[in-house]
Amino acid sequence: MPDSYLKKATQLLEIESNVIRSLKGKIDTNFKKAVEAIFHTDGKVIVTGMGKSGLVGRKIAATFSSTGTPSFFIHPSEAAHGDLGGVADGDLLIMVSKSGETQELVDLVPSLQKLNIPTIGLVGNLDSCLAKKCDIVLNIEVKSEACPLGIVPTASTIASSAMGDALAIALLDKRDFNRRDFADLHPGGSLGRKLLTTVEDLMHTDGEIPLGNQGQPMKEILITMTGKGLGVVGILDGNSELCGVITDGDLRRGLEDGEGFLDSSAENIMTTNPKWIKKSTLAIDALNIMEKHAITSLFVFNKKKQGKPIGIIHIHDILRYGIMS
Repeated sequence: MPDSYLKKATQLLEIESNVIRSLKGKIDTNFKKAVEAIFHTDGKVIVTGMGKSGLVGRKIAATFSSTGTPSFFIHPSEAAHGDLGGVADGDLLIMVSKSGETQELVDLVPSLQKLNIPTIGLVGNLDSCLAKKCDIVLNIEVKSEACPLGIVPTASTIASSAMGDALAIALLDKRDFNRRDFADLHPGGSLGRKLLTTVEDLMHTDGEIPLGNQGQPMKEILITMTGKGLGVVGILDGNSELCGVITDGDLRRGLEDGEGFLDSSAENIMTTNPKWIKKSTLAIDALNIMEKHAITSLFVFNKKKQGKPIGIIHIHDILRYGIMS
């Protein structure tokens, strides 16, 4: 059958989805004990495993760390040759093994017991040596691998990875870990930039702010707008308060209307009650305001619209920084 491989791929996904469903029944007392043990751990959560289980273990450790549970992966062979020195009093160790007979893991247990390090096993065989030695055991047994040969780690890695995710998310909820906490641990990511970057971080200040006065002729306003390069000029009244704004669109329309425009005063051309924003506002919220009102910039104030603006933020400043609404 020419397309038999498509059928095999479909069968694999069906088997793996069944594996995920079967894990629901394994969120039991032992799972609760594991969550409580990790939650009350004073130190770090260290994850170990060999081969494909090791790769899954690295992912579990990374997920823990990114959701508020300090964690790292340690290779079991390297642990037996010095890396065990990275394990300290107060830490907890998670061991991932499909068979539960992985020799490198079994050999580690006596050393961990001497250090009084509690152990949690993600094990696919509850009668195995590792299952009998770990303090808490989570059952990740699968009836068979999803590959046609029945030997390539597929269903088993899905099970161990999913159980690790279940632990991480349960802990996330128990710690009341929120989007802001997540952003603090991901300052370089898109979400981090959205939830941490404020207008103050991106705004133009001091001499970069395009400002003019009510009585200035438009030819001077044009020079200011061109020099600052932001396509807008804020207009100040006699008390140096922001009272209006002139955009490059206003200039284009005025020049199209005919002669005399450049000699007109700014107060005759400006739009009153310009939009503004506080410096502490998140940049993503500033972007949303600009999109809502179809404008490209906002003048910035400390807390109230008093005196001269302390800055200006342009839509391009936000987009260049990688923040999207």
